[in-house]
Amino acid sequence: MAVPGGGAAAAALALTLLLRYCVPGGAYGSPASSTLRHAVPRGDAGGGLCGQLLLPLGYPCTEHTVETNDGFLLSLQHIPHGKNGVADNTGPPVFLQHGLFQGGDTWFINSAEQSLGYILADNGFDVWIGNVRGTRWSKGHSTFTVHDKLFWDWSWQELAEYDLLAMLSYVYTVRQSKILYVGHSQGTIMGLAAFTLPEITKMISAAALLCPISYLDHVSASFVLRAVGMHLDQMLLTMGFHQLNFRSAMGVQIVDSICDDGHVDCNDLLSSITGENCCFNGSRIDHYLEYEPHPSSTKNLHHLFQMIRKGTFARYDYGLWGNLRRYGGLSPPPFDLSSIPESLPMWMGYGGLDELADVTDVARTIKELRSTPELLYIAGYGHIDFVMSVKAKDDVYVDMMRFLRLRAKGSLHSSY
Repeated sequence: MAVPGGGAAAAALALTLLLRYCVPGGAYGSPASSTLRHAVPRGDAGGGLCGQLLLPLGYPCTEHTVETNDGFLLSLQHIPHGKNGVADNTGPPVFLQHGLFQGGDTWFINSAEQSLGYILADNGFDVWIGNVRGTRWSKGHSTFTVHDKLFWDWSWQELAEYDLLAMLSYVYTVRQSKILYVGHSQGTIMGLAAFTLPEITKMISAAALLCPISYLDHVSASFVLRAVGMHLDQMLLTMGFHQLNFRSAMGVQIVDSICDDGHVDCNDLLSSITGENCCFNGSRIDHYLEYEPHPSSTKNLHHLFQMIRKGTFARYDYGLWGNLRRYGGLSPPPFDLSSIPESLPMWMGYGGLDELADVTDVARTIKELRSTPELLYIAGYGHIDFVMSVKAKDDVYVDMMRFLRLRAKGSLHSSY
């Protein structure tokens, strides 16, 4: 898709960032970055996700660590039942995978009556929470630290092929049962890519995808299009910034650079990134910012921007020679949605206000699948509403749980 800006804009932004990052007093700050700058994070405090969010409310929760095949140490949380439950592991296992710049906390960040993680546990599901590499819950590696360049040498491709494989394999081994998969945003990119791999689909009984994404060429969010047009991803990689952390001084200055050039209205930063959201509780923004945004890698942003620029759902593009070395061809191989087993039941919830998971791109995803998923379309919902709307339980989760319960009945016996 065509996006505004080009090489000159990227060079201008690079110069602006260098001046602001290196020259004292260079950053003057937008309202959006001021909010980020003054937020007090809790994600680095002790106790983990369980200790900070679930145990204080009386929910059973245990912390688990799994290691990926490339050495990353990932945090998993297990909520075997609701606050008033008595039996462990009796309900069907459901695995929740968060989106970009989020962590497992996103499923518990509203009240227990509004947050999907609590709702599933209280409705008899055996809940497992995934946290991908680089988030504040999953900062470990067998060799590297977060200060090493190689720690951040990954994109959503590795999240699908390594992180999901490790986390789902752990749950599958513990429960000896197929797993219900729930993903939001990047969690659906990971899921759809992973479902093309037989070693992962054999562990999945059904999938519910909130704001499903495999194609991004109809993205219309102003902040995102401005960043793509400025070649922000390529500029950051060239400058040697491999971690993308919007809580860091550089991250805040990136927001300033995009917001303060007059092209993007960042008075409502969330809407400029995702599109409007009907039912997001803005009065809780300070609480949300105690946990989010989480870090990601610049390479991951670059991969997502490749999707926007090229209109593809493919592996990371390393350039002609890099692709030849890694893939044996000049172009990165696509993730073929038609290779997802026809027998894998899917449910998708998406909204008319979503400027990231655009309805046109969702329709293309559905068309390329071998079987038609069950669909829940809400014209007045945006990207964040599906995980943070104060009305999501009635609008979204009741129907999703109906689907999950129905599909869980055959999870011990079905095969692909």
